[in-house]
Amino acid sequence: MVQIVLLSMVSLVAGLIVTPIVIKYSKKLHITDKPNARKIHQEPIPTLGGIAIAISFIVGLIILQPASDFHLSILCGAAVILLLGIFDDIYDLSAKFKFVIQVLVACIVVFWGGLEVEFINLPFGGELEFGLFSELFTILWIVGITNAINLIDGLDGLAAGVSSIALIPITGMAMMMGDTYVTTMALILLFSVLGFLKYNFYPAKIFMGDTGALFLGFMISVLSLLGFKNVTVVSFIIPIFILGVPISDTLIAMIRRKLNNRPMSSPDSSHLHHRLMQFGFSHKQTVLFIYLLSALFSVSAILFTMTTLWGSILILAVILFVLLILIDTLEMINSKFKPLSTFFKRSSHYRYWKK
Repeated sequence: MVQIVLLSMVSLVAGLIVTPIVIKYSKKLHITDKPNARKIHQEPIPTLGGIAIAISFIVGLIILQPASDFHLSILCGAAVILLLGIFDDIYDLSAKFKFVIQVLVACIVVFWGGLEVEFINLPFGGELEFGLFSELFTILWIVGITNAINLIDGLDGLAAGVSSIALIPITGMAMMMGDTYVTTMALILLFSVLGFLKYNFYPAKIFMGDTGALFLGFMISVLSLLGFKNVTVVSFIIPIFILGVPISDTLIAMIRRKLNNRPMSSPDSSHLHHRLMQFGFSHKQTVLFIYLLSALFSVSAILFTMTTLWGSILILAVILFVLLILIDTLEMINSKFKPLSTFFKRSSHYRYWKK
């Protein structure tokens, strides 16, 4: 394993070398992310940073040559999703078209590669089999995580940092389970992102764009699924916790748009990073706060593997309470949707009249 870790660091070196080249040519070709009402930056920033991540990743693959029955289908899916991101960064494709391609990419991995979650072992014995829905569940997971990483890519270094934090426990747990393939792939991806992050952290010299966000989202969705196939309910919560920040932000966005009668595909400025900045956090403070939140989710995931069932339930309750505090304080749904404030007001009102 030590040799794998050392060799995979070639992707870090590749990222540090390739990213400035991508910055140079993005500027020459005028492929930049231009400011608008929803975006924080004030000047056009080179995009297509995802190409630098992908090239660094490919360098690592050539050196380490990981092997698995799923490998070819994963690489084919990654190639298609990468092309989708490149065309989207250049031509601004429609949300519906991107969704269709994402589903097709997920189908490549599921129906050709054979990756699917068939069942979950229940804590008190027996199995919960997905049956005919196993393929559908797996496709929804891949598409959902791919979009979750894409949605959180709103500030300098945010998606790259959150992805890196998520990849650390995925790598660590794969090592503990002796899964060489997932360990190798996750390490290569982690170092590829870290090499890019040097130029992407605030103030960013380049953005990863949809090219990088979709590629990272797809790869993380597949690797997290590979590491926790056909396991217990408690264990299956682990990848959900590891990816807790992008998953919760996406689910909250869906609820927000539904309650506010807005289309699901419509962009808004109420994601976690937007609300933190509106609350008074600086750009850098917002990114670091979400890094900390991501790290807490990852630590919770690790604790899940070490505790009892009741301990796991307690951890889950604490995480849900933290999310409710954020939703309430930052008004992430709308100004009227404050579940904790409403609960405490009603409780105090009830106690007053009871006296």
